Amino acid sequence: MLNPNAVVKNIVNQPNTEATIALIARILLAYIFLVAGWGKLTAYSATVGYMESMGVPGAMLPLTILVEFGGGLALLFGFQARFAALGLGVFSLITAFLFHGGAEDGINFMKNFAMAGGLFFLMLQGAGKFSLDHIIEK
Repeated sequence: MLNPNAVVKNIVNQPNTEATIALIARILLAYIFLVAGWGKLTAYSATVGYMESMGVPGAMLPLTILVEFGGGLALLFGFQARFAALGLGVFSLITAFLFHGGAEDGINFMKNFAMAGGLFFLMLQGAGKFSLDHIIEK
């Protein structure tokens, strides 16, 4: 009997396929953090105002930009990817509660939880073969 799960496993367990999928996954996860971090940097004053309206000190914005943009770059290049994934996963959970906890923003709350799940999985699996981590560890 055909087992679709086994078929997919046989396909993705090929070394270059696995490495390529890990790279694509890192790019997809990094994208939202790079865009968000850049947006905060280019709309600094407006972001400070938004943060303060949500009860978060505007003085936290430089750290937020560092976490989002720096963590996004780390994921993109696979540099200290386990640590970056852990940090971004925790950040995603914290921001879900701080900024998306209301009933009217449930989809973003769930999006943050889903991203945290993917990031924690990346933390467990590592960046893969096509990464700076792989080159450094080699």
